[in-house]
Amino acid sequence: MLSINNITYRIGGRVLFDGASAAIPDGHRVGLVGRNGAGKSTLLKLIEGSLDLDGGAVAMGRRVRVGSVAQEMPDGSRTPLDFVLAADLERADLLAEAESAMDPGRIADIHMRLVDIGAEAAPSRAASILAGLGFTESMQAQKLGEFSGGWRMRVALAATLFAAPDLLLLDEPSNHLDMETRLWLETYLTNYQGTVVLVSHDRNLLNVVAESIVHLKEGALTLYRGNYDRFERTYRERRVHQAAAYVKQVEQRQKMQDFVDRFRYQASKARQAQSRVKAMERLGEIAPMRPDNEVAFDFPDPKPLPPPLLTLDKADVGYTAGKPVLRGLGLNLDMEDRIALLGANGNGKTTLLRLLTGDLAPMAGKVRRSSKLKVGYFAQELAEAFDLDATPLQMMTALLPDAPESVVRSHLGRFGFTQDHTKVRIGALSGGEKARLLFAGITRDAPHILLLDEPTNHLDIDARDALISAINAYKGAVVLVTHDPHLVELCADRLWVVRDGGCHRFDGDMDDYRDSLVTQRRETRSRARAEKGATPDQAVAKADRKASRRASAEARRARSQIRKAASVASKVLEALTVEKKTLVATLSDPVFYKEHADEYATLNKRHAEIDSAIALAEERWLEAQAALEEEGAA
Repeated sequence: MLSINNITYRIGGRVLFDGASAAIPDGHRVGLVGRNGAGKSTLLKLIEGSLDLDGGAVAMGRRVRVGSVAQEMPDGSRTPLDFVLAADLERADLLAEAESAMDPGRIADIHMRLVDIGAEAAPSRAASILAGLGFTESMQAQKLGEFSGGWRMRVALAATLFAAPDLLLLDEPSNHLDMETRLWLETYLTNYQGTVVLVSHDRNLLNVVAESIVHLKEGALTLYRGNYDRFERTYRERRVHQAAAYVKQVEQRQKMQDFVDRFRYQASKARQAQSRVKAMERLGEIAPMRPDNEVAFDFPDPKPLPPPLLTLDKADVGYTAGKPVLRGLGLNLDMEDRIALLGANGNGKTTLLRLLTGDLAPMAGKVRRSSKLKVGYFAQELAEAFDLDATPLQMMTALLPDAPESVVRSHLGRFGFTQDHTKVRIGALSGGEKARLLFAGITRDAPHILLLDEPTNHLDIDARDALISAINAYKGAVVLVTHDPHLVELCADRLWVVRDGGCHRFDGDMDDYRDSLVTQRRETRSRARAEKGATPDQAVAKADRKASRRASAEARRARSQIRKAASVASKVLEALTVEKKTLVATLSDPVFYKEHADEYATLNKRHAEIDSAIALAEERWLEAQAALEEEGAA
């Protein structure tokens, strides 16, 4: 069990945890939720031991292996498959030692341990995890340095999953994943055999994976049974009950206090007044219900324009002449449109958005825009280009040079920036605050179309709910690229799938789309089995041929080493047996005892050593033989 016992932790004079406690059973999957800045990521580091507590303790079993995704993105000339395989440190160390080990006994020990940890199947398992996270066979053989940051973070996640720690700590694991790979991750974590502590703002992931929710608020931890939806209902009910109990207690106290004030100095009522005072002391205190800070999103409404706002007519778009990413695009946008673009990463969703913004010109076909059209484009890389030394007020004043300061402040206030908050350095803002500042920037002139590319990556669940409300209240058109199915379900009324070099309307809702992805994955696996001559009833085929060849090569090498260890053990046993026979004959000779009495004690000691060595050699030979028999049976 993971026990968080009365922990205290301070950072920069701010108390993040104040006597917080929680108990998580072994094998339990827990979602850790709370507002941005509450300390969720810090708690994972405290559990992992990379930060030191100011008080309290985090307790778990002595041999519990703790794993988390490395913060540094993998890079270099290694392949994703090699990087993931290296995450099993014991396997990697044993294989390296096997190459140089000379002692026959140690060689046998190494290969027996490799068999115990399933080293032979490791390449296949690593390739399967990478495939689940979107890596094709050819991608698994590329160099890490050739991948973007998002893909390298997938490799880091794959390595952590492959290591299969007893306690798995995940901090926003789905941030860099498209919907296809999120579905795979949901299934993988649901079937995970160890304990999982998951920090996520992805409502769907928490609903599918989490068996309980730990809520972090005001330095305290509260455990709720069930998934996120159940937590949300229970949390609201508790707040209502607490508020009602507080009001009731205040009224009860007031009545008691009125009685005391009225009869305190009357001799006939003094005893009763004193009993009321004691009753008030026994009543205790119920804390008043503090309101949750609301996250502000309020998009200004644009002036109406006649339809269509924008039209794509058989448009091709791309980055290299003669090599369009998307072909034959046809799309009309009107003021009331809510369109979600779906599809795996790398299929061209962002390219389509850049065509709509005007950043990319069509290679063929036409793009027609209303002459007065204004477009607001949200992309995370735009927030990364902020002047970190400027303040929100300075930034917005530069974007609205002709507006009075009151108008600038009012617009910032639409997105939760209070008077004091507008004077904070942008570099000191959280990721969610920077996202809200970017929203303020792109909507400063009330655009007719909002193009939103992954707008929720740095928003917590409450902020996402506020964004949903703002989108639904907005009077302009919205084109949305997101891997958050909850956002799509509540905002989009049309789904377009970007794949195979085109963009096509999807007839159905998000449930239908999920079903289509599951069906597509099954068909892909079925084709892979068919190509390898496997039947549908057989186990799932190895993720790719290269991994299979590696696994076979390692299996042959392991069998060879085991046979070598068996042969060496046999020869050692034979030599020791001959030496023992000679030594016994010598010790039994009366003439030797008479003429070499001073050597007798030394030879007798050697006899005992040989007995021990023979027993050990016999044990190693038997283990090697058993391993060879298992290999033959397999």
